[in-house]
Order: sequence, then structure tokens, then C-alpha cells
Amino acid sequence: MITFGWPPVAQQHYSSRHQKVGICKQEMLQKKNAVLVDGVILNGPIMDSKAGEKFVEEACKIIMEEVIQKADDVTEKVCEWRAPEMLKQILDLEMRDTGESHQKLLQLCRDVIQYSVKTSHPRFFNQLYAGIDYYSLVARFITEALNPSVYTYEVSPVFLLVEEAVIKKMIEFVGWEEGDGIFNPGGSVSNMYAMNLARYRFCPEIKEKGLSGLPRLVLFTSEECHYSMKKAASFLGIGTENVYFIKTDERGKMIPEELEKQVERARKEGSAPFLVCATAGTTVLGAFDPLDKIADICEKHGLWLHVDGLLKKCYSAKAAYLFQQDKFYDVTYDTGDKSIQCSRRPDAFKFWLMWKALGTTGLEERVNRALALARYLVEEIKKREGFQLILEPEYANICFWYIPPSLRKMQDGPEFWQKLHQVAPVIKERMMKKGSMMLGYQPHRGKVNFFRQVVISPQVSRKDMDFLLDEIELLAKDL
Repeated sequence: MITFGWPPVAQQHYSSRHQKVGICKQEMLQKKNAVLVDGVILNGPIMDSKAGEKFVEEACKIIMEEVIQKADDVTEKVCEWRAPEMLKQILDLEMRDTGESHQKLLQLCRDVIQYSVKTSHPRFFNQLYAGIDYYSLVARFITEALNPSVYTYEVSPVFLLVEEAVIKKMIEFVGWEEGDGIFNPGGSVSNMYAMNLARYRFCPEIKEKGLSGLPRLVLFTSEECHYSMKKAASFLGIGTENVYFIKTDERGKMIPEELEKQVERARKEGSAPFLVCATAGTTVLGAFDPLDKIADICEKHGLWLHVDGLLKKCYSAKAAYLFQQDKFYDVTYDTGDKSIQCSRRPDAFKFWLMWKALGTTGLEERVNRALALARYLVEEIKKREGFQLILEPEYANICFWYIPPSLRKMQDGPEFWQKLHQVAPVIKERMMKKGSMMLGYQPHRGKVNFFRQVVISPQVSRKDMDFLLDEIELLAKDL
């Protein structure tokens, strides 16, 4: 147990502050109808609403001027790089006994914006961000102001209906006549849901009896799968050694014949196969597993491949203080019992408002444009000296090396690859300190560090693709 005590200086400060508070209390108690309980005055709210409203108004103006209006301005820096120790000093992170002034808080807001990475910048290519969407942003403002929690209809009627509408529409696009789903805070949590549902389907008694007495459960996924699969296996008590990684071809697709071999191997070992996790767009190469062939194998061996409407049976805890069955409305709308979370944010509202604004056709145009820009970048890479494409992309992921002038005449061999491995990190450091753009790199399956560009943002144009290549050449001209 941790205990806290007051140091002498703090005791003096605490005493002097409470003397002032005591004087204020006496003045308030002299007013009509003042009520004091346990030393606390209960008349009126403790917050100054007018001051709070003024702060929100001025802070929103800063957000509008410094974030939203500059979101598509390529002359702005992607980031204002500062080392951690320097940034700690700039931001004044210390929490104090007394609150900061109105102006100091507004300055802190400006500082936070200034030194944060501008993920909505057209030249932020670092991860899978889609730039700024004004409709989703407004939706987020609304939900943050209303502060709903999506677990029962009585506290979140609009957002539960919105989520239902979005999931229903997405199920139609998949081609199913019926289904169920839930919005999660990310892919890692979604993968954990899928793994847990598959296990529940295989052995429903685990919900009450736990892991004891179960056979050794084994799941199968691609070598190119998201790292969250191992994390989910660890978190759920399945164990990372029981995740069998299936070999992939040169494009990063799971090889169905290898999957069947591994399923049969697991059975011979006395293990219990229960799940195959296929991937539709791998993180690095953007590869799509052959889903039809994998589905045939899963059907043959009785393995789970997708998520269905077992959500509520698997996760239901029937909390009496939330999910009473004798409410005055249709309690099937109380969806919180099919979630591992209780307080869940209404993320579907952001997607819904954007979908309402753009329409299905508008969303389709964004996808088509992203794929077209990816194809344009690939063709430009092929034209330029020093750029080498790793493989023809299947999706919007473009993976390539930049070979600087000093290495272009060097003989292929261990020394060449060792030197090339060091190129991308240097270019990345230079672009971040300059603030011109952000682009990710990584080694992968025996290949030395290479750049990975994923085209998603609707604000990205052909000029940004050209700039990306020009800037790499500029930053690496002396390497």
C-alpha cells in the first residue's frame, strides 16, 4: 500500500490557503439561506459556468485557427520536433495546488497544438491515417460535449440507433442477409473479440468454468498477420506458443495448402484447432489472403473463420444495475451486455455523419482515388533513378527502397545491404527535424529497412506524391 504525507512547506501552504477559504465561507454564511455541511458550503454550484463557457469559446477559436484552417496547408510543418527533455520544459507539465489562469490555460492549448504531430497534414504518411474529415470532426465534438456512453438505450438512444443503422448497412455490403456487430476502439480489440468468440463457440463452458480441464487450443494465422494476434492469445490465456503462423507466398498471402498441413499437424499432436484468422490487407505489404480457399478448409475441419451473432451469449454478464429486463422499452437495444467494455464511446456516429454527408458514392470515389494515386506513385518510382520498388502493390501499400548516389555502383552483397539498411532511418530523422513530412519505414522478412507509403487521405494529391519522392532525394543527396 502507498501512503502520502504532507511535507512541511506544503503543510504551511495548505494552512494559509484554508485560512483564506475560511474567511470566504464566513462571508457566504452571512448571506441568506446559506447551508454548511461538514465544512462545505452547499449553496449554488461550485463551478463558474460563465468563465467555463468563455474558455470553451476561446479554445474553440484556437482549434479552428490553428488546427482546422491549417489542416490542408502544405506550407505548415508536419511536426515541430523537440527532444523529450526540452519539450517537458516548454509545456510546463507540472500539476500544482492552485489552478492556472485563464490565459495560461489558453497558451497551454496553443503549445499542445504547436508541438503535436499534425496527422491531418497532407504530407503525414507515417501510419494508416486518413487526414481530416470535417463531418467526423463535428461528430466527435458533439459526442465529447454530450459525453454519452453506449451501453443502454435509456442513456444513449440516438447513438445506439446510429450504430445499429451503420452495422446493418455494412452487413448488407458484405453480402449477408443477417448478422451482428459492434464498434470497437481498434483492430487489436476486434481481433481479441474474434478470438474469444471462436473459443466460446468451440467450448461454451469456458465462460463459467474457465481454462481448467480444456485441451490445448491452437489457432492459425498468417506470418503477415497483425501483431495483436499474439497479444490477444497471451491476454486470453491461450498462449503465444499456440498461435501457429502459416507460411505466405512472395506477395505475403497465406498459402492454403500450408494451412491444411498445420491443422493436421495440430490434430496429430493432440491439440484442438479452433480458429483461423485470415487477413484482408496485411499491415506492411497490403496482401489479401485467398479467403475462399481458406473458408473451404475451415468448413472441412469445423474451424471458425468469421464472427456471427454469438456476441451477447459470449460476453453477457446480466448486470442487474444496467440491464434490467422489465424496462418500459425494448431492451434488445441495451447492447452493452455484448461488449467487453461498459463505457463505450459512440464511434459509429463519426462514420455515420461522414457517410450521410458523402453518400456511398462519395466514399467509393475516395477509395478509387486512393488506389489511383497509389498506382501513380508506383509508376513514378519506376521512372526515377535510385528508387527500387519491392513488389507490385495489390492495394494502397507501396513499399520501396531509396538507394543514395554513393551506393548505386556498389556491388550487391552483405556490405551493400548493411549500408542500405542505415539509409531510411537517417532520411526519417532529417524529415522529422525539418518538419517537411513523415513517412514510415521498417525491415521485413529478411529485407533491410524500406519505406512504406499507404495512400488513404482524400486531401492527398498528385503533387504530394511528387513531393514525397523529391524530398527523399533532397534529404539523401549527401548519403
